This record gives sequence, structure tokens and C-alpha cells, in this order.
Amino acid sequence: MDTSVLVFAGAAEQARLLAAGEITAPELLGHYLERIARLDTTLRSYRVVLEDSAQREAAAAQERIDAGERRPLLGVPIAIKDDVDVEGETTTYGSSAHGPARTRDAEVVRRLRDAGAVILGKTMVPEMMLWPFTETVTFGATRNPWNIDYAPGGSSGGSAAAVAAGLAPMALGSDGMGSIRIPATWCGLFGLKPQRDRVPLAPHDDSWNGLNVNGPIARTVEDAALFLEAVTREPGFVAAAGREPRPLRIALSDKVPPLLTARVGRLQRAALHEAGELLRELGHEVVVRDPDYPASVMFDQALPRYFRGCFDDVRTLPHPERLEARTRSFARVGGMISDRRMDAIRRAETHTAERIQSIFDDVDVVVTPGTAKGPSRIGRYQRMGMLSTLLSVAARVPFQALFNVTGQPAAVVPWGFDDNAVPTSVQLVGRPFDEATLLSLAGQMEKARPWAQRRPPVS
Repeated sequence: MDTSVLVFAGAAEQARLLAAGEITAPELLGHYLERIARLDTTLRSYRVVLEDSAQREAAAAQERIDAGERRPLLGVPIAIKDDVDVEGETTTYGSSAHGPARTRDAEVVRRLRDAGAVILGKTMVPEMMLWPFTETVTFGATRNPWNIDYAPGGSSGGSAAAVAAGLAPMALGSDGMGSIRIPATWCGLFGLKPQRDRVPLAPHDDSWNGLNVNGPIARTVEDAALFLEAVTREPGFVAAAGREPRPLRIALSDKVPPLLTARVGRLQRAALHEAGELLRELGHEVVVRDPDYPASVMFDQALPRYFRGCFDDVRTLPHPERLEARTRSFARVGGMISDRRMDAIRRAETHTAERIQSIFDDVDVVVTPGTAKGPSRIGRYQRMGMLSTLLSVAARVPFQALFNVTGQPAAVVPWGFDDNAVPTSVQLVGRPFDEATLLSLAGQMEKARPWAQRRPPVS
């Protein structure tokens, strides 16, 4: 197979090729290492490439394949976001404030290894995972492979840039306020925020007071489903991705949650309505209906948990004095939220979730724009303080955080491009614990409107 085709084939197809003997694990890894050396000086998607250990793992994987062993991801390289522990490597959180190398893998990495994955490297993040752009004083800026003047999104920006540019077939991301779905949108990929607690977070259980989850950034719906099966050890996700969904009742909504001041862009709104037309053509009933967002949900639920989560994370760092000023300001605000107040916020979540999820009494899936507008230019926020940065970025990405509050699954499906040649998407939101319907619907949309073979200019 031609190298340019192979590296964009996706994790599921690569697993099939490896098992069939059409490519070896060391050969596959070598293609990625060559591309990273050639292209990542421009993109800076990786904080560190684990070349030596990855080569050892690929050689061991090939021995297992040759011996007849079959695992879901045996020999497939996977990139890991740098908020997740990899044994023998530092977890920097995008900062120089971090501690020593970790002595063991995070549970999700351990399960990826058990599934046969080769750990390729750790990807870039904004400091403490706070922002939908990936730029830090310590490690510099990660660029969008579709337009290098712009950010890839964040906080899983390095993961998304690597997969989009063909520097990894799939990557682990995390999503506390949209951090999988935002960079997947702006890098033209399928990103899935699973149901809360579906994918292990250990040793960082209940991260950001229940907002945060781990999940895949992938080229195809099948790739993401394969990731879920590998790390949850629950069957059925791959079958769901390949199965036509029953006729669904689907709500389109471009309502911005209350007290956010976002204005949805022309092309982002067009993507939503075009998706609605496609869904009708595919046999679904499509209505226009908005979730019942509580008036102060961002201030009563999302933002306090976000701020306090930053404070809790900063308390674990050995050198917090090395943090950027904007991050220290963020953590100070989080420190003002007491344990008692946080307990009350967590108790109120059930009522908030029930209200937002009441729309699912009448519909099966809610579809929103992926973002309200495109990403920021590189350097846009360099001289801005915490509050001005927060207000500015919130206007770009208003559709994600509330579904971290409710904990239910949500995914982004690539759509078109904006005026800066940066991808757009639509977001699919499912009932609690119903990733299967999202995978089936997204897979159907992918067949009708394929995206996986798109190539960004930096690729």
C-alpha cells in the first residue's frame, strides 16, 4: 500500500492490515516516525516522541502477530495527550511546573497497551488544559495543519493536529469543557466525548469535579468505536458503528446556552441546516427544538467546577510558582470555591441534567453546530489576562460544556470549511449511556458524506 494512503487509513484498517500480514508493525511505526521528523517542526503536535520505546513495542507486537495472537489494536501506534500518565515519562500538563517522571501508566494507557497499541508519543496541550487553543510559554504553539496561522483547538490540540496531519492514526484526548470536540472540529476529525466514567480516568478519578472524560480523536467512526471497545472492554461499539440506525427523531438546535454572548457564524449555521437536510434524506424525522437550558447553568454548574478543577490540579504540582500568570489567576478563583459549595453544586447536578435531558423524552438525538466560529490566530491571547481570555474563547465554543455537566455522550462529525479553510462540524448529542446510537448515526453520515480521506496542506 502506498505510504500516503497507509498513514491516513485509520486505526481499524491498519489493525486489519497488520493482522493480514500486509504491513508489519515496525514498518508502520517507521512511516509515522519519518513523517513526524519531517512535518512536526512546523506543527509542534508532539511534546515528546517516544521513538526508542515505540520501536521496541512495535517489534514485540510483530512477534505476537507472527505467533498468531490477535488483539484489537495490536501493532497500531497511538498518541497520548500530555495530561495522561505514561510510565517513565513526565506528565507536564503543558507547564514547567510539573513533577518527576511517572512510575506507572494511567489505567487507560494500560488498557491500550493490553489491546496491543504502540505508544507513539505525548501530545501538546495548553497549560493545565484550560483553553481551546494550544500555546504555552514553556513549549510554544501548536499549529493547525489546515491553516498554520490558526490554532488546532484545545485542550487536545496536539492530539488532533497529529491525527489530522497523518502523524498518528488515532490519539487519546480528554474533554472537560469540549477539549476533544473542539480540536476535532477544527482539524476535520471525528471526536467522541463518551459517557462520564465510560473510559477510565485513574489515577485522576472525578477530574474537574466530574466534568472530565477520556476519549478518542480519530479519522473514522469505526476507529473511535474500536478505541471504546479496547479501553472499556465492552463489546458492541464497532458493530454499532457499522450498523444503519433505525429511523430517528432528531432535533436541530443553534440556541446558545444562556448568559453566553456567542454569535453563530454563517458557515457554522449553514453546516447545521445542511446536516438536517442530509438526515431527512437518510430517512430521519428532523425537527427544530432547543434543550431547556437553565438560565444560570454556566455560572451555577460548569464554571465553578472548571475553576475548582484547575485549583485542585494546581495543588498537586511541585512548582506552582512556574505557572503562567493567567493560570495562577484561574487557580486563585477556583480556590475561592469551598468544599461545601462544591458539594452543593454536585448535588444540584441531577436536577440540572434532568432539565436539559428532558428533550430526550421526545427526540433521540440533538444536533448543534460544532462551534460558533473558527479558531483563533496563533498568538491571539498572548498578552490577555484570565478573564478577557475566558470571555473571548467562550464566544467561539458555547455548545460543549453543558454536556460535560450532564455527563452524557456527544460527538462531532466533520462538515465543511470556513472562510479561512479551517474545518467545521456538527455536534451530535445522545441520551445518557447511548454512545451506540451516536456511533450508528455518525457512521451513516460518514457513508453519505465521507471525510476520512481529506488531506490538510501540512500532511
